[in-house]
Amino acid sequence: MKRVRKAIFPVAGLGTRMLPAAKTVAKEMLPVVDRPLIHHVIAEARAAGIEHFVLVTGRGKTAMEDYFDHHVELEETLKAKGKTELLDALLADLPKEGEISYVRQMAPHGLGHAVWCARDIIGDEPFAVLLPDVIVDGPTPCIGQAIEAYNQVGGNIVVVEPVPESETHKYGVVTPVSRDGRLIKMSGMVEKPPQGTAPSNLSVLGRYVLQPEIFDILSERQRGAGGEIQLTDAMAKLMQTQAFHAYDYEGESYDCGDRIGWLRANVALTLKRPDLESAARAALAPLLGAK
Repeated sequence: MKRVRKAIFPVAGLGTRMLPAAKTVAKEMLPVVDRPLIHHVIAEARAAGIEHFVLVTGRGKTAMEDYFDHHVELEETLKAKGKTELLDALLADLPKEGEISYVRQMAPHGLGHAVWCARDIIGDEPFAVLLPDVIVDGPTPCIGQAIEAYNQVGGNIVVVEPVPESETHKYGVVTPVSRDGRLIKMSGMVEKPPQGTAPSNLSVLGRYVLQPEIFDILSERQRGAGGEIQLTDAMAKLMQTQAFHAYDYEGESYDCGDRIGWLRANVALTLKRPDLESAARAALAPLLGAK
């Protein structure tokens, strides 16, 4: 069984839920505390042992390429001013040479198409997919939990989390067969089922471990909901020949493609920072008290 070494990050989306800010700033570059959203998601993958990061980009996304590169003038200025601690932190966050790749999604044909665009870089090995809208805070990296589940059972892993039954119509929902702790054998998934018809309350989070055979299915370019090439459709077809398990991860998720989710992430992660917690609580107290 091959090891999961590579991860795909689909970052070509328009970020319509975060307009008008996303009109000039890629949503993945919006700050969460003092680092952009994409930084947090790549840090999750790195902490899980991912060795190669593939960003599927589009128009207006070049800021991410600049962010994960040396900024010579800034680095020289910090060095000249003796701000070595800040400089060291800046350099520690950079990927190593050859560790990150970029591939362009030429048109918005859907998540499945974005994943397909990275096929030649991934090659013939299992890979992870992390949707950059979602930050997950947990005792261990969320995608690392999925990779550990893959190491146990192989096949394909879909990370899920319970949602209220009244909310299931907003998400992709899996069909469970049996459960062993956090690992759930599944037989299917439904994208945004009509209210009251969902097969479970386990919604798809946006973290996957997939086998490379899914690229063959995506190459058929079959269009689904919204006229787009859907990753969920390809997974449903692959499920006919390969094992799929859902994994009910441990942690807390924040949908940073949503205004309130982004706010929650900023507050929650700021309060977890020892250097910021006290000042943040003091700043928030009168605002919350006024309500």
